[in-house]
Amino acid sequence: MKSDKRKVVLVGCGMVGMSYAYAMLNQNVVDELVLIDVNKLRAEGEAMDLNHGLAFSGSHMRIWAGDYSDCTNADIVVICAGVAQAPGESRRDLLKRNMEVFKSIIDPITESGFNGIFLVATNPVDIMTEITYKLSGFNPRRVIGSGTALDSARLRYLLGSYIQADPRSVHAYVIGEHGDSEFVPWSNAMLSTKPITDLIAESKGKLNIEELDRIEEDVRTAAYKIIEAKRATYYGIGMSLTRITKAILGDENSVLTVSANLRGEYGQNDVFVGVPCVINSAGIQRILEFSLTDEEKAKFAKSCEELRATYKELEEK
Repeated sequence: MKSDKRKVVLVGCGMVGMSYAYAMLNQNVVDELVLIDVNKLRAEGEAMDLNHGLAFSGSHMRIWAGDYSDCTNADIVVICAGVAQAPGESRRDLLKRNMEVFKSIIDPITESGFNGIFLVATNPVDIMTEITYKLSGFNPRRVIGSGTALDSARLRYLLGSYIQADPRSVHAYVIGEHGDSEFVPWSNAMLSTKPITDLIAESKGKLNIEELDRIEEDVRTAAYKIIEAKRATYYGIGMSLTRITKAILGDENSVLTVSANLRGEYGQNDVFVGVPCVINSAGIQRILEFSLTDEEKAKFAKSCEELRATYKELEEK
């Protein structure tokens, strides 16, 4: 860490960014929080609004609207900025526009002398994390995407409800792309140390294996349902980013499913994808490799290949 003060710079003051900032304030995660937005006036207004709640929070955070020079001694730069998809716009065109946005962000951050950790939330997060890595030239262990951390939290909530267990005692993960090709490796899903599949087999019909497929589909489509109901998702991802931030600043060695660069793990190379990782003050301390079934390996390989193909198309466009 750069100093005794925990400092985070947030780039992008939209709903996701401000849900993150609000969660950070309420959980008193940092000493200094800097807000940057292309609309400087908005960043100033958001900083004022947050500061006016300090007296009720028990926090001693310093919060202000700043610029990229404030990244110099930051521990983490969190990127939530990006453009929204226009009507009729293809995913590739959206990616191309967001790549230009990121270039306008990453270059001044690195020029400031920033030497901390990038945490990316902008969708499609796996691709945008790879773009951040390529533009920054940073060690890939210090470039982290929010990945499937939120998806895994959704899974634990739904699975815990089904088997009537506290989600905090459910150990199950969503891996792969943060998107339509993500999946649950059920062979590694546990309640404490007991496999979920064994729990179902011993339930005498009270639980059934088919319900796991419904839960997996509900996790995969959760964002679509939320967007249909309220046009956007932001509270869950804001809290997810806060959890990742705490793991970094607290040097926790906590296991979270984030978007990480694979270099041979799971038989894959040169792709950022959601996998369980040990997170500490160095960023991604290591990637955990689960023992997957042949079917799960095929699903993971397919998800990685789709991400590689998308990035290749982006480069060629």
